[in-house]
Amino acid sequence: MTTQTKNSILIIGGGLLGLTIAYEFARNDFKVSVLSKNRSDSAGFVAAGMLATHAEGLENELLKFGQQSQSLIPEWINNIEKDSGINCGLKKCGIVVPFRNIEDLEKFPTFQYGRYLNQKDLQIEINGINSIWKHGLLFEQDGQIDNRRRLMRALERACSLRGVKFQEGSEVQDLKIEKNKITGVKVLCATGELKKINCEKAILCGGAWSKKIFNRIPVFPVKGQMLSIQGPTNVLKRIIFGPKTYLVPRDDGLIVVGATVEKDSKFSKGNTPNGINQLQEGIRSLLPEAINWPQMEHWWGFRPCTPDLKPILGKSNIENLFLATGHYRNGVLFSAITSDLIVKLVQNKTLEEIEKNFLEKFSLDRFEI
Repeated sequence: MTTQTKNSILIIGGGLLGLTIAYEFARNDFKVSVLSKNRSDSAGFVAAGMLATHAEGLENELLKFGQQSQSLIPEWINNIEKDSGINCGLKKCGIVVPFRNIEDLEKFPTFQYGRYLNQKDLQIEINGINSIWKHGLLFEQDGQIDNRRRLMRALERACSLRGVKFQEGSEVQDLKIEKNKITGVKVLCATGELKKINCEKAILCGGAWSKKIFNRIPVFPVKGQMLSIQGPTNVLKRIIFGPKTYLVPRDDGLIVVGATVEKDSKFSKGNTPNGINQLQEGIRSLLPEAINWPQMEHWWGFRPCTPDLKPILGKSNIENLFLATGHYRNGVLFSAITSDLIVKLVQNKTLEEIEKNFLEKFSLDRFEI
């Protein structure tokens, strides 16, 4: 049996959100432990790393949430890079969203935040873009982080150097609740041993697997398949965000291509011919010449989705259990603000009105009324 000490936090889930929250608690002098079954399965290793508040067409509180998080990201990344010594590939490279007709462009939820591109402008911004695209919006304020190769590794290293304890291969079997307080978790260890880990406070960041841990959370997996291609260095200076496919260029010419949206696949593993064909058709529709560039890697993952496509944040109905899950397509984008809010909430710090509003809008209570 492992016992947690006072001013300690148990993080259930070692994906991007779990690591981000663990890191922020460690920076605030908490004793932090992270439980994860297999960190490499997390969406943080799978996502393309886009910071696409405006290119994604977010609306209402999600738009404000994304904008607020983007304002926090430079300092957040700077801290991680300082502690880890790893460059995370943060770039405000801008994202181009192409349209076939002006009517679709004008209906786009965030069009007023973008710069209009005619077809000639599109060709200048994206050399070789398919001629089917007649108009575009350039969101220069949006960008990317190289989450798959850099950010996740940087967070792991920064957490470790800050004293965070990792228990990899720990599958949570049950939450131990007494008098409406979580006292610990029962885990199945990689060695096959069952043990209880006590805790003072816990944060559930289980991603697509959150409902398996805490059944009251209406989170379900949405599978996404992706691939990467190797283009010439600097062949793309902007991200292209098409209707069903996006191309995210890294500095070394690698281009991340994503992603399928499979709501009925549950936790079915592996790439499929249909998924890869869909991605290839997406490449052809956006940048025809890129279909001939060598494919480097295929992978897949599971987005944590909620019925209203919004995250679940804040207090649960268990006194000392907090929630940070359901970020769907925007886990990377929402990481900075999520960790900031959770750390403030646990420490009972004064929240600004906009922060209180976020916690109210994204509370689990909205599904239980």
